[in-house]
Amino acid sequence: MSTGRPLRVALLGSRGIPAAYGGYETLMEELAARLPAHGFRVTVYCRTHYTPPGLREHRGAELIVLPTLRTKHLDTPVHTLLSVIDAGRRGFDVALLVNSANAIFAPLLRAAGVPVALNVDGIERRRAKWGALGRAVYAASERLAPMVCDALITDAEAIRLHYLARHGVDSTVIPYGVEPHRLAPGETLRRLGLRPGRYVLYVSRFEPENNPHRVAEAYRRLHGDVPLVMVGGAPYAGRFIRSFTTGADPRVRFPGPIYGTGYRELLSNAAVYVHATEVGGTHPALVEAMGYGNCVVVHDTPENREVAGDAALFFDATLPATLVAALERLLSEPHLRQKLRRAAARRAAESYSWSRVAALYAGVLRRLAGG
Repeated sequence: MSTGRPLRVALLGSRGIPAAYGGYETLMEELAARLPAHGFRVTVYCRTHYTPPGLREHRGAELIVLPTLRTKHLDTPVHTLLSVIDAGRRGFDVALLVNSANAIFAPLLRAAGVPVALNVDGIERRRAKWGALGRAVYAASERLAPMVCDALITDAEAIRLHYLARHGVDSTVIPYGVEPHRLAPGETLRRLGLRPGRYVLYVSRFEPENNPHRVAEAYRRLHGDVPLVMVGGAPYAGRFIRSFTTGADPRVRFPGPIYGTGYRELLSNAAVYVHATEVGGTHPALVEAMGYGNCVVVHDTPENREVAGDAALFFDATLPATLVAALERLLSEPHLRQKLRRAAARRAAESYSWSRVAALYAGVLRRLAGG
């Protein structure tokens, strides 16, 4: 806890808050609410097309809303460039930048005397949504980040080891968090025609490396009448989304993105949660599903195993039969579901609380601001 004036920290590189998109936005919102208790005054940079009109404060944080070019490749870099120029003029004590592609802008902040911590997330160049140019940008950013930032933050040990082996640089591992607020069945379940404990839930951005198409296809092979609710969407991915939503099994429902109370209600009442991501470190959706005491079945990657440990059943998203077998077992064995629920909730509470995450970020940011 700081005893002098609050340290001024800028949070840059995300779409902004209130969180209504993905992991970076949730991270920004949770840090914005918790860093003041550690002696920080928080400013979050937001995008005009994302932030509610006129909103300039949220959960105690100042919001600076700036424009961008709303295209797949320019949305993030244009907004981040404008943000770091503005932040450099305001004399912040420290900045937290997210997304490894934004590493190129760190020197502008450092030239203005603002030390920079960069959250690099996963290994972005492996994402299928990027073409050759996008993969090249992320590969270059991965090499650049250790040279131009004052501290690197990775969200999983597997990602830390990747940067250490490939680039000879260590980083601070800080995962994502969860603060569960379980909800009884309510309006969202009624609207979707769901019964508590009688549906399978999948939540992610609908992008190839998250395997929504493979999950939807595998469900055709599952016997029974339990619905699969696939929550999510993605900008600039209309053709891919139509490829697996058009003509899908009638038991599979696509309600689109759901946030806030509706999202928490779905997490609180699912029978099983399917997590099928291939790329990234600690995935916020998996951490949240575990925190809400879900029985999770998880695509087998080193990063996902690091998070879920012995609190999950694992499958191979490239082999639909493995997901079908896991779901059939869980749906027919209520005692196993309860055992995995308890294990997931316990693991999340011990390792992935937002209070712990915020304290770790505060330590890195305070060290940079003081050094």
